[in-house]
Amino acid sequence: MPDIGIVGTGVAGLHLGLLLREQDIDATIYTDRAPEAAANGRLPATVAHHAPTLMREAALGVQRWPGDTYGYGCHHHYVGGPTPLIFRGDFRAPSRAVDHRLYLPALAGDFQERGGDVVVRQVAPADLEHVAARHDLLVVASGRGPLAGLFPTVADSATVEAPRRLLCAGLYHGVAPTAPKGVTLSIAPGRGEVIEIPLYSGAGHVTALLFECVPGGGADALCAADAGEDQQRFLRALLDELAHHHPTVFERVAPADFGPTGPLDVVRTAITPTVRADHTPLPGGRHALALGDAHTTLDPIVGQGANSASYSAQIVADAIAEDLAFDELFCRRVARRRAEFVLGAARWSELMTRPPAEHILRLLGAMSAHQSAADEFTDNFAHPDRQWRIVATAQRTQEFLRRHGAA
Repeated sequence: MPDIGIVGTGVAGLHLGLLLREQDIDATIYTDRAPEAAANGRLPATVAHHAPTLMREAALGVQRWPGDTYGYGCHHHYVGGPTPLIFRGDFRAPSRAVDHRLYLPALAGDFQERGGDVVVRQVAPADLEHVAARHDLLVVASGRGPLAGLFPTVADSATVEAPRRLLCAGLYHGVAPTAPKGVTLSIAPGRGEVIEIPLYSGAGHVTALLFECVPGGGADALCAADAGEDQQRFLRALLDELAHHHPTVFERVAPADFGPTGPLDVVRTAITPTVRADHTPLPGGRHALALGDAHTTLDPIVGQGANSASYSAQIVADAIAEDLAFDELFCRRVARRRAEFVLGAARWSELMTRPPAEHILRLLGAMSAHQSAADEFTDNFAHPDRQWRIVATAQRTQEFLRRHGAA
């Protein structure tokens, strides 16, 4: 049986490790921080897992938070402007959001209980030859550490030169859930978006608010890191932004109860969307395969990061189990098999951070009047390859609308 080394304990690395152990394949995960340390750290992100990801978790026996109990079934849309659009789209099967400070350490524990090995050490570029020599294949599933530059950037529509959004994500009390329970996607043209997610954390069922702020659009102050900020001033700024630009969220806020669920439950960052090469040769004749953030780094505007990572992990695990060698041919086969889904997620995410094209505006307007179009679009959050085939060009969007009698 092969022996696989994995760098990174995010969704990509842990799902791959668990999938390999299901097939009794030896796997070692390297991480620069003990998994249990993540449980006490700052909020890493606000992450939704869609139905196919939940199905993989259930098949692996790691579904501690089933979608029918902890999940939600729809997206509520608000598009601001002179005549705001308000509409809902429903999923066929629920999605779910759980604080990754609960989720990732739990899956790391499952991996170890099933015979996987977790090694706490930072793997630097200088260490690669030594680490790779211990394994038949090295999979790099961490795109934010010293190995980020291992895989060359690829010229792709989803690769940009600078962040398109400044991000302020946090977990809050004092926001009543929607009815029916779902995510709210609220667009303030020119300023940015708010994504409101019902999320389960150590504080119980709470509300995640992700502010996606257009640089220079007027909401930037929410995303300006200031360790000495006045907490009440920050909360007033949040409420003011919601009141003036995201009214369907604001109407469910109880201002007297509104506030972060803990001192580490707000994070500010900015992400530069990037597509990198699928693999690279290593000294000694072995190869490193990119996975998750190391392969495609996505802005979270349409919530595809964790789901793309999980899908890619499944493709890699299946390929490892069925192939004879882990050479360049193997890496190219993996690249072909995952490309449509993973690159579809990356390109759709990048598209939604641009100033909206005319066909996207037409799509939003049509969905507000045609429920079947809104439902298919919403369900395709679980299928970004299908979504990209709809939104990639004006002609494709027009044919989608015609199919729903909305052209």
